[in-house]
Amino acid sequence: MYKLTSKLIIYRNLGEDSILFRLSDICRRFDEGDFDAEVLAQEVLDEIHKLLDLATTYGFNDNLWHNYLAYLLAMTETPFTLVSEKTGAVDGSVTAFAKNDLRIFKQLFDYDFSELEADLGLNCFSVIENYHAVGKKETIYNKSVSEKVQELSRNFEQAETDEELLKTVTDFYAAYGVGKFGLNKAFRVAEENETGDLLIPITNCSEVALEDLVGYETQKEQLIANTEAFVEGRRANNVLLYGDAGTGKSTSIKAILNRYYDRGLRMIEVYKHQFKDLARIINQIKTRNYRFIIFMDDLSFEEFEIEYKYLKAVIEGGLEPKPENVLIYATSNRRHLIRETWSDRADADSEDIHRNDTVEEKLSLSARFGVTIGYFKPRPNEFYDIVLNLAHRDPSITLSDDELKRRAQIWEVRHGGYSGRTAQQFIDSLSGEEE
Repeated sequence: MYKLTSKLIIYRNLGEDSILFRLSDICRRFDEGDFDAEVLAQEVLDEIHKLLDLATTYGFNDNLWHNYLAYLLAMTETPFTLVSEKTGAVDGSVTAFAKNDLRIFKQLFDYDFSELEADLGLNCFSVIENYHAVGKKETIYNKSVSEKVQELSRNFEQAETDEELLKTVTDFYAAYGVGKFGLNKAFRVAEENETGDLLIPITNCSEVALEDLVGYETQKEQLIANTEAFVEGRRANNVLLYGDAGTGKSTSIKAILNRYYDRGLRMIEVYKHQFKDLARIINQIKTRNYRFIIFMDDLSFEEFEIEYKYLKAVIEGGLEPKPENVLIYATSNRRHLIRETWSDRADADSEDIHRNDTVEEKLSLSARFGVTIGYFKPRPNEFYDIVLNLAHRDPSITLSDDELKRRAQIWEVRHGGYSGRTAQQFIDSLSGEEE
């Protein structure tokens, strides 16, 4: 194996600590006879343990060795893979290098571990060739990565010629992309105590759909229209969803991600204290072949907070304009995002001789959002319609509509009034009782 991996060119930067390279070193020492059998067996099992961890994280099944190699092909960012992401098949001298590496990967797919197993008294490689996870349906894993990597694995297994191998991989890059941005839906910003990349994939995203949000049809249509233009490469606006708590603002944006993920939409969740990282975030994503929404949930500022100034600068762009593949979608309970007081409206007894200018500066942040969409509490009859819709979707709830309305009325009085969130909490409570 080490003779194969040493000849890699394009995929050479996998890292010495990768499972592949560590197994290659184990195979080198085994072939040279320079090993203690018990120690080497433990090293093999360590790598198998890492492989099983990866399989659990991504829900891999069947041939784990093949899935792992396909995972490397899918996640390795190089000039070749990044260009293929944008254009598909690549012409030129680099194609010869790519064919060389893919030919090596094909040999790695077919690598025979039987002699190593026999001499070390192991059977782990035989087991992972036909692996079936226990309770896989109940396991939470990154489905967006799992399905695509296993698809690549199957297609690579079936490819035979250099041209078929190249087409399999470049078609994959063109369809799904490469690396974490290609295979994951959403990301968060790493905290200061975390090491590694600035952006970390969120591996378990909500699967909510816009149809799950009852009502608010006009609001959803506005959000869809703007996002549709964005993913198609047409001009689109930053969006502010404002209004009452529990009305579906955040749910709408999460559902937008699920609807347009397959068309290249990605989402990055950023909190107010992370605005200092916005420039670095945008610099990292501006050249990628995806559309990014920077999602700011429950956005608002108190009088003493100045982070809104940084946000204004990012939205407008400085000498370097905001990239055309980045938009900001925010939710807030406040229409103008910044807390206003009656003293803001009064000029008297103020030390600021340009008091109106100060007020306008504070309120101008919301004007940076070209689309503003209001979400407001439903009226009583709308609230009961939401309750009935949600109840009819849940087969465990068998109460009559009249009984549902009666109990919903009691629930909303005790739990915060009319809102979609209150309705969902009521249904969750009923479903728990029935179960």
